Amino acid sequence: MIPSEVADLRAALLAWYDVHARTLPWRTPPGAEVRTDPYRVWLSEVMLQQTTVPHAAPYFERFTTRWPTVTDLAAVEDADLMAAWAGLGYYARARNLLACARAVANDHGGVFPDTEAALLALPGVGAYTAAAVAAIAFDRAANVVDGNVERVVARLFAVETPVPAARPELKRLAAILVADDRPGDWAQALMDLGSGVCRPKSPLCLMCPISQWCAGRATGEPERYPLKTKKAARPHRQGIAWVLRDGRGRVALVRRPDKGLLGGMTGLPTSDWTETPPDAQPPVAADWAEAGAVDHVFTHFSLTLTVRVATGQGDFLWTPEAVALASLPTVFRKALERALAM
Repeated sequence: MIPSEVADLRAALLAWYDVHARTLPWRTPPGAEVRTDPYRVWLSEVMLQQTTVPHAAPYFERFTTRWPTVTDLAAVEDADLMAAWAGLGYYARARNLLACARAVANDHGGVFPDTEAALLALPGVGAYTAAAVAAIAFDRAANVVDGNVERVVARLFAVETPVPAARPELKRLAAILVADDRPGDWAQALMDLGSGVCRPKSPLCLMCPISQWCAGRATGEPERYPLKTKKAARPHRQGIAWVLRDGRGRVALVRRPDKGLLGGMTGLPTSDWTETPPDAQPPVAADWAEAGAVDHVFTHFSLTLTVRVATGQGDFLWTPEAVALASLPTVFRKALERALAM
């Protein structure tokens, strides 16, 4: 693509974005003179990793109401942060979120650094998040490439290499389109185009402002891109979740180890999660009854939890059932809901 084509393509997409930009709680309008608070950009980008906009938006609103600055967030207790994060999944993000907030508060005076390199040096901040904050909050000419942008670029250039192997090539091609003019709006315009027009299935090519430059559309099969490597089958594990109630509307919870899946989160007592049915003892002796099973899918495996319920006592984090339902990670909330339905 020659420079004049790049300039025309950029102008067309930015003009489209000026009219069609999504209204999001963490975003300033196109062309706004006041940049978005870097704290809000960073927080939204962390929440949106592996999470949809409709699901993340209420969490973002609650977080920014409760902790309006990065310094406020840095001061929160770990357990409070993990409870507020419950339901967003990928809980390592929550631990990284707190580590980064504390680094900004303690090492940078509560002010996010304004360069991509300095942002990348913060705990838990990867290449994508650093580029997004640099571009959107500080108007740096950073190359912001998420899944939506990868799809747009793969179609625009008809990239024949399957992902994930194609990702370095897609990032290189995306960089061709980056310029000093409105880099924050450019990054968000590409994201919006991928989200609403250049969709994974049934792309709306007739509505696309850059379709005349799209090599994928020229093939007649734009939805073929990006090509994907066939995924391996997801392994399946099994476990037991014990729902112990005290007869006063409370349920027994435990704090999971800091390391590992759902690390540091509060959850139900469980057995190990293994490929074969587990042979495990319950947390206390009681008259345990089976309440059925629940299924849950994690990134790297699927899980079936057999739910067992009893009334008893013990050394646990006794929590009102309604509070537990609101604050538990999704897999444990499913198990508790199953038990309470008996």
